Amino acid sequence: MNGLLKKSLTAIALLLACASGRADVVDSLLRAFERQADLGAANRLMRVYSDEQLCDPISFSADTPKDSLRRLVWYWTGEYYYAQQRYQDAVRQAQRALPLLQAGNNRDEEADCLNLLAICYIRLSNYNEAATYAKLCYQLDKQSGDNDRMSSSLNTLAGIYMSANQPKEAEQYITKALSLTDETKNPQRKAVLLGMAAEIYNALGDHRRALKYADDACNLELKLGREAHAKVRMAQKASVLIGLHRYREAQQLLQQVIPAFREQGNQQSLGICCNKMGMTLLAMQRPDEALPYYREAAQIFRQLHDTYNELHAQKGIYESLWTTCPDSARLELERFNALKDSLYNHTTAESLARFKAEFETDELRSEREAERQQKHRAIMAGLAATLLLLLLAAVIWYAMHRRNRRQNLINQQLSADIMELREKYKQLQIHYDNALVTQSEAEGESSGVTAADREFIEQAVNIVNEQINAGVADATSLADRLNMSPYQLRQRLTAITGETPQSFIQTIRMRRARHLLDHNHELTISQIATLCGYNDTPNFTRAFKRSFGLTPSQYQEKQGI
Repeated sequence: MNGLLKKSLTAIALLLACASGRADVVDSLLRAFERQADLGAANRLMRVYSDEQLCDPISFSADTPKDSLRRLVWYWTGEYYYAQQRYQDAVRQAQRALPLLQAGNNRDEEADCLNLLAICYIRLSNYNEAATYAKLCYQLDKQSGDNDRMSSSLNTLAGIYMSANQPKEAEQYITKALSLTDETKNPQRKAVLLGMAAEIYNALGDHRRALKYADDACNLELKLGREAHAKVRMAQKASVLIGLHRYREAQQLLQQVIPAFREQGNQQSLGICCNKMGMTLLAMQRPDEALPYYREAAQIFRQLHDTYNELHAQKGIYESLWTTCPDSARLELERFNALKDSLYNHTTAESLARFKAEFETDELRSEREAERQQKHRAIMAGLAATLLLLLLAAVIWYAMHRRNRRQNLINQQLSADIMELREKYKQLQIHYDNALVTQSEAEGESSGVTAADREFIEQAVNIVNEQINAGVADATSLADRLNMSPYQLRQRLTAITGETPQSFIQTIRMRRARHLLDHNHELTISQIATLCGYNDTPNFTRAFKRSFGLTPSQYQEKQGI
């Protein structure tokens, strides 16, 4: 048995050594960047992150403002450290990026950073901090009207309450999240939520329902071709099988996924599965075989500072030792009790109860139209001031550093391309209008879509396209151009199209992006992002992937472009 434990610990050490080599490179580049916001170090950091996450390369130009450079580098290195399961380092980077993201008035990026902090604090078993950031994230996502983002932040809240051993409270969050994702038709998000639902209902003792959620999640991941994610869903299914006392089946599933997690270097999932394997073997009256798995899990979670899962491993250790080595078991029980006292204390329970009450109150509170309008005006005023400062900086920079003839020719060519493409955008508007008309006719008289409604939609589409060209497309400006309040615009647009103003604008942006990718192969992804009203390529890439399930580069490859 000691030999098995030794082999397991050796495997962990090798995996950590490989990850450490990559992390050393990131740490070194980050130190170089910190010295003077070095552009070269920033771009090398982004290449490492892109290679790790298999996403489109991210790069910065020489005229990128220092604050923009810092906020993006700090945020993306936070994401990198989270992927490497270095949660304390991820928290440190995200907390540095957050004030700059808040000052930049980019609510989606701010919400992503808040969500990253919440998830990291869950892993660190600090549920007070996790709930604080998760609630702020949900509030921003709710203001955006984006159901997909709301379902994501609700899933995070559900995870907090599950980790705090309060599955009944977690149920309300996952129920609402599932209802929202049914509307967004995002299969990747649906698979994650189904997996969380399986864990929640398993904890509530509704094992049959949990098993259905786990099977649906696993089948959906396999259908999407996401093999690594399917292994996580299989591990969640194994938990349900343990709850149903189907230990042989649970053992077989865990024997499939544990080697995969070792190979991937996914320590978090590996530790969780070792705990589950220990639980399975203990239930089968095989404590000697269970003990090495529990010890391996305890070591992993101690290194990750994950008190919640270390607690479960520690419980398994003393239970495995109880019949054969009572004295050793008592020592392990003392450690278990110490961990339990630090994790589940009175302050944590009070804080989570307060967050639950605040959430329920927020859900019942009606919209305050005047406050929303004031907030939107303040955001627009701040954005206008920021754009003015950036424009002034660009003029000064241009006066001091004249562009060479080649750059001027490139700019002139791009301007000509934009003028040519504007004519093509008219066809995009006509297609969108015709689609609405066709849909209205198919639904018949009961749909309520009139000629006036179609004229209103055509006018709105034209205004949004003009605003995108000018780089200022937003719901408040659209309402002003239509001589309506934001509330009136939301009511009428939702009644006709079923979309919020923000979703309506996003749909037009994404249709324009897909049109450009299909018909203008000479344009780069960065140029298409600019033509669709995005200031930076990463933000455009994330928005495109949320809409179509692929990055722009992946879309081009799929279309054979």
